[in-house]
Amino acid sequence: MKRPGLSDRGLAKRPKATRKEVFLAEMDAATPWERLCACIEPYYPKAGKGRRPYPLETMLRISFMQHWFNYADEAMEDALYDMPVLARFAGLDIAVDTIPDATTILRFRHLLERHGLCERLFAEVATHLAEKGLLLRRGTIVDATLIQAPPSTKNRERKRDPQMSQTKKGNQWHFGMKVHIGVDSNSGLVHTVVGTTAKVPDNKVLDELLHGDEKEILGDKAYTSNERNLSSSDPERGPIWAFPYKKPKGGELPQWKRDINRRLSALRAIVEHPFRVVKRQFGYVKVRYRGLAKNVAHQMRLFMLANLYLVRRSLCTS
Repeated sequence: MKRPGLSDRGLAKRPKATRKEVFLAEMDAATPWERLCACIEPYYPKAGKGRRPYPLETMLRISFMQHWFNYADEAMEDALYDMPVLARFAGLDIAVDTIPDATTILRFRHLLERHGLCERLFAEVATHLAEKGLLLRRGTIVDATLIQAPPSTKNRERKRDPQMSQTKKGNQWHFGMKVHIGVDSNSGLVHTVVGTTAKVPDNKVLDELLHGDEKEILGDKAYTSNERNLSSSDPERGPIWAFPYKKPKGGELPQWKRDINRRLSALRAIVEHPFRVVKRQFGYVKVRYRGLAKNVAHQMRLFMLANLYLVRRSLCTS
C-alpha cells in the first residue's frame, strides 16, 4: 500500500487554486482589515494581563470565516485543523502555532456583542463603500425576509424562544423572526438592518429603514398605505413612494396600473440579491441563537459581509 506523502496531506504545491482559495483571496483584498481592527482594538484584551491573546486580525478573520462557511464554534476549530487554506487565511501555521479553540472563538463573538461592535463594523464598511463611490444613498428599496427558529420545546426551559413568534405567509405558518433591510437603489448594497419578531408587520418598521435623504423609496405591497403610495407622492415636498398599487377587494386593477406594478417589480428585484448571498452563499436559513439581540448582531455581520461579497471584484480592481 502506498504511504501518504506530502501531496496527500495537501502540502504540495498545486498548479491550480481551488474555488475556496480564490474566494478567500477576493474577500481578503476586498475587506478593510485595518479599519475594522481599529474599531475593535480599544476593547480587545491586551498582552500582559493574563494569557497572551491571539492577534486581533487573526480572530476577526476566523469570525468572518464562520459566517462565510456557516460554521459553529466547534466546527470552526476543527476546520482550522482540517483545512490548511483556512489556517493560512487566519495567519496561522498549524505546524507551529496554537489554534484557537471553540471557547476562544465564542469569547471573541461575545466581545463584539457586549460592546455593540457589530453595528460599528457594519457602519464602518458602509462608510468605506461610500468613500469608494459604491454606496450612493440616493434611493432606498425596503424588504423583509423570514428566518426560521427551532419550534421544539426539548430544551432546559421546556418552551420555545419567547422572543420569536408565528406568522402566516400564504397558506403556511412560520415560527421565527424577520430581518428588514434598506438597500441602496443604485448599487443594491444594504445600508440598514433591523430585526424583529416574525409577527411584526413590514410597514411598522419602514421609518427605521430610511436614512432620510432618499429621492425615491421602493417596496412591495406590504408597505403601501393611504399616505404612502405612488399617487399621493409629491417630489417637491418629499420622496417618491414607489409602492405598487393594491388590487381592490373583489375587483381587478386596470391594465395601466398592472404595467406600472410590473415595472416597479423589475426595479425592486435588486433587493433580493443580499438575501440570496446570505441565505444561499453563506447558508444562513435558521437562527443560530436564542433571543433577538444575538441574532440581530449575527445578521449585521452577515449583511456587512454580503455587501463586501457583492462588490468584491470592484474593490479588488480599485
